[in-house]
Amino acid sequence: MIQKVMKVGSSAAVTIPKKALKELGLKIGDSVSVAVNTETKQVVMEPYAGVIDHETVVWAKGFIKKYRPALEALARQ
Repeated sequence: MIQKVMKVGSSAAVTIPKKALKELGLKIGDSVSVAVNTETKQVVMEPYAGVIDHETVVWAKGFIKKYRPALEALARQ
C-alpha cells in the first residue's frame, strides 16, 4: 500500500487504509506504537495494548492521597 504524507496542522500524518485497520484489528480511537529503525529507515506500527489494570489505579490514587503534601512540595522544587 502506498500512502502519502499529509500536513495536519503543524504536524504530518499518514492515513491507514481500511483493509490495514482490519488486518491489525484496529478501530478509530485505538492507540498504536510506532518505532523507527534509523539504520534500515523502516517504520513499524503495531497495536498498543498499554492498559493499566484497576488494582494499579487504586494503588496510585491511595499513594497520591497519602503523600499529596510531599508530592506538592517536590513539584514546587
